[in-house]
Amino acid sequence: MINVTDILETIHMIQDECLDIRTITMGISLLDCIDSDIDRACEKVYKKITGCAKDLVRVGEEIEKEYGIPIINKRISVTPISIISAACKESPVKFALTMDRAAEAVGVNLIGGYSALVQKGFSAGDRELIESIPEALKLTSRVCSSVNIGSTKTGINLDACKLMGRIIRKTAEMTVESDCFGAAKLVVFCNSVDDNPFMAGAYHGVGEPDCIINVGVSGPGVVRSAISKHPEANINEVCNIIKTTAYKITRVGQLVGVTASERLGVPFGIVDLSLAPTPAVGDSVAHILEEIGLEQCGAPGTTACLALLNDSVKKGGVMACSSVGGLSGAFIPVSEDAGMIEDAKSGSLTIEKLEAMTAVCSVGLDMIAVPGDITPEAIAGIIADEAAIGMINSKTTAVRIIPAIGKKDGEELDWGGLFGHAPIMKVNTRSPEKFINRGGQIPAPLHSLKN
Repeated sequence: MINVTDILETIHMIQDECLDIRTITMGISLLDCIDSDIDRACEKVYKKITGCAKDLVRVGEEIEKEYGIPIINKRISVTPISIISAACKESPVKFALTMDRAAEAVGVNLIGGYSALVQKGFSAGDRELIESIPEALKLTSRVCSSVNIGSTKTGINLDACKLMGRIIRKTAEMTVESDCFGAAKLVVFCNSVDDNPFMAGAYHGVGEPDCIINVGVSGPGVVRSAISKHPEANINEVCNIIKTTAYKITRVGQLVGVTASERLGVPFGIVDLSLAPTPAVGDSVAHILEEIGLEQCGAPGTTACLALLNDSVKKGGVMACSSVGGLSGAFIPVSEDAGMIEDAKSGSLTIEKLEAMTAVCSVGLDMIAVPGDITPEAIAGIIADEAAIGMINSKTTAVRIIPAIGKKDGEELDWGGLFGHAPIMKVNTRSPEKFINRGGQIPAPLHSLKN
């Protein structure tokens, strides 16, 4: 039976509380596109992407109009390109250009999968693809890149940390005319997942079906509003409010995912429960934490509040959807969260506090601008720190850090739209160079021996 109250509540969440579907992402396998001739391989890649995704944007727009639910992004993820390019002898940048052209042809705003998985070492094609990332991200507007450098099962590839420190800085340098935006499309992971629908870290894992639809929901504003209606609630009641709200948000995601799957004729994969903030007023994870009771995000108690938020979102969401996956939690991207931006500017929120928060949230140090004089070794050290949190805690962590070339802390980078603007945050200037240059593999923790 249709409940009028539920309908009105959903309309209110959409109109007044920033509820939306952040993305429907089509994952496409390119394994059948492998060819030793790079031009033939690129032709196959273009045909596969445009063939599978030709109706993605149209179907997404139809669902928006039919249900009145905003679907902000329609995106594509593909098999890590290092696997596809390994058979070829020419620069993998050709694949990036092909991906960009295909994404433009079908009308999606971003395409992920210019990626490599090197958690235990570099296989054929990995190092060449990683070295090509700065050029690929400079020459394309829609392509996103990611590299997985560690996991709980394998440990951390310290050589890959060192390499990515250099690559991130070079990417920023090569895109300095766009406020170093190339680095905003590059993520370094530990324990990356195969079905993540969110950019810039999405890729289509080799164990996934040939084509699939994954959905990423949003809704920080809805959660904050729900808590604000109960100012005297105790902490157990707050958790229940978050769980109930997450359930409702996830049901919307399930509806969109199943409908898109049926109309596109491809399997429905997962709903990613992550609360994905935006620079819009009222759509902030930081403001949720402040509604729970912090004077400002970054204050003592911030990590505890974020832990209960993350846990409650997962508990509520998992009851609402037959298939939950991706990253599923609460994102804390500084540039994409109005509250985080305010708190970083005021000095309440530091990189060190953000690092502590990543031990209990969905991903990691996300969309953080740092001074332009940061060294590659310092970037590598930050990557290693974040990977260690993921490895030890058996969770996904990531680093998306943007060296603001030519600028210093206290200044700002501004990209507009969903990427927002980022205050440049101070970084400890003591050097980890000797540690990073030791190289090798940081061993996996004892609890990785689960077989």
